[in-house]
Amino acid sequence: MTRYSDKLTLGFSCIAHSYSHFFILLYATVVLVLEREWGLSYADLQWLAWPGFVMFGVAALPAGWLGDRWSAPGMMGVMFIGLGAAALFTGLSTGTTSLMIGLTGMGVFAAIYHPVGIPWLIKNAVDPSRALGLNGVFGSLGTAFAAIVAGGLADLWSWRAAFLVPGVFSLATGTLFIIAMRRGLIVEAETDRRPQPASSAGDIRRSFMVLALTVISTGMVYQATSVGLPKIFDERLGARFSEGDVSALVAGGFVTIAYICAAVAQVIGGELAERFRLKSVYVFSLLIQVPVMLIAWSLNNPLLIAAAALMVSLSVLGQPAENTLLARYTPLAWRARVFGAKFVLTLGVSSIGVALVPLLHGMTGSLDVLFFVMMGFAGVAGMTATLLPSERQAVPVPAE
Repeated sequence: MTRYSDKLTLGFSCIAHSYSHFFILLYATVVLVLEREWGLSYADLQWLAWPGFVMFGVAALPAGWLGDRWSAPGMMGVMFIGLGAAALFTGLSTGTTSLMIGLTGMGVFAAIYHPVGIPWLIKNAVDPSRALGLNGVFGSLGTAFAAIVAGGLADLWSWRAAFLVPGVFSLATGTLFIIAMRRGLIVEAETDRRPQPASSAGDIRRSFMVLALTVISTGMVYQATSVGLPKIFDERLGARFSEGDVSALVAGGFVTIAYICAAVAQVIGGELAERFRLKSVYVFSLLIQVPVMLIAWSLNNPLLIAAAALMVSLSVLGQPAENTLLARYTPLAWRARVFGAKFVLTLGVSSIGVALVPLLHGMTGSLDVLFFVMMGFAGVAGMTATLLPSERQAVPVPAE
């Protein structure tokens, strides 16, 4: 490994994590502009993004397989270039069909990061949970700035700029990454820098079954929250503005505030996962979401912004523990594929959470019921996580 390879791996992994969430959520704010410009309903326009969210999860499995069989750094390069190209296509769309194709393409390339980038980072990290916590900060920042960047570009120039400008940045990042790879500045590690504890076959099977259920539930909460928040702020806080509604920039700004707070929670979650039992951290982060969501549901004033910030912070607090648990029970040779399967569940199957947003809004005229749906998923995930094996049964394997 070169002198700077581990640092460059962490740096590009953090940028890629940010991009994966940033690009997939640009449309959640842009749709507020298209709703006015194209004269279509919010529900009809939001359905155009659903195939992209499905592919954001489904494409994770083949991406993970290629990461294991071919090259993790190579797949990262494909992600940067492909994501930029898909964003440019989306920004140049002339109708709903081409817009949906572009959004779907963004979902496909954004799907590469989680099954490839996270195992790649874990393998190169001395303190995996801390590295995942820092990496998670960038994921939350990507989610946060997607809303305000998309809203700002759409309000100041046009909705097309919300895709074209980020697309150019992704292409530039991909070019720099490929140059670093070809010059040997980034080298793929052969083994984990910190070996994972050995576990019994029974614990592995039990953990996989439990985590399969929890990641679907947590994915439902994350997907529904990230897509629904701009509209929730638009509806609940709009009456406090003179024009009766919230601009895309203002709604995006509220979402940005919420997810910047969540970025801090990722660091805290990484530290907690290093200092305490992974299972305890994970269960706590899930169950505590229920009362916070209930408080957020009851608010129709600016306090909603603070409640939403706490809500999304808790939804990501347990992610470093979750990913460390999965790596602990997964052989290195299969890790990218297993993470691919995880994100098929958490981002693919749970894309139903995205579908719930236009479905519930179309049925009830608001997203109030969405809070109760999310409470149910968080509660189920927390109770299921209590069935994880005790970590006291794991025996560390000394490094060679």
